[in-house]
Amino acid sequence: MTMVFTLDPDPTPGLRAEVVDLWTAVSNAGGAVGFVPPVTAERVRPTAERQLAGIGPDGPDRLLIGREPGTGRLAAVLFFESQRFDLMEHWRLLKRVMVHPALQGRGYGGQLLAEAERIARGWGLAGLRLTLRGGHDLETFYGRSGYTEVGRVPGAIRVAPGDDRDDVTMWLDLR
Repeated sequence: MTMVFTLDPDPTPGLRAEVVDLWTAVSNAGGAVGFVPPVTAERVRPTAERQLAGIGPDGPDRLLIGREPGTGRLAAVLFFESQRFDLMEHWRLLKRVMVHPALQGRGYGGQLLAEAERIARGWGLAGLRLTLRGGHDLETFYGRSGYTEVGRVPGAIRVAPGDDRDDVTMWLDLR
């Protein structure tokens, strides 16, 4: 089933709470979205609020959400982040690409990326960039959606003492 997507939803307190809950669940399931489990909503909330501050009429960033068909449950989130630099306004960075762990395996991640690509093409962007934490085989997942690895910084992400992961940059050319 196809998720119901909304670009630039009103960041109400209810939506903010849903984003924090999703982000916390993804983090605790081992998702590479800025935290290492275990993490609480209280720990995630300040980071989520900083990310959400960039959206809306006063911010250059955009929010895409996907809701589960039938239930309306928040299933997926990603942010289109501007680099806030005129010479890079022809592309966007995808941040916090997340699908709720209980809903993974249903194709929602691929749907989210396809919707992001459709939107970016509609804006006339030349490309989409994202970064990921190595060690999760996410390169393969994003590769299925057309992304190509264009850079890697070995050991740039310290998950724990003695557990350093690569910071991998992937690119989707839209030209």
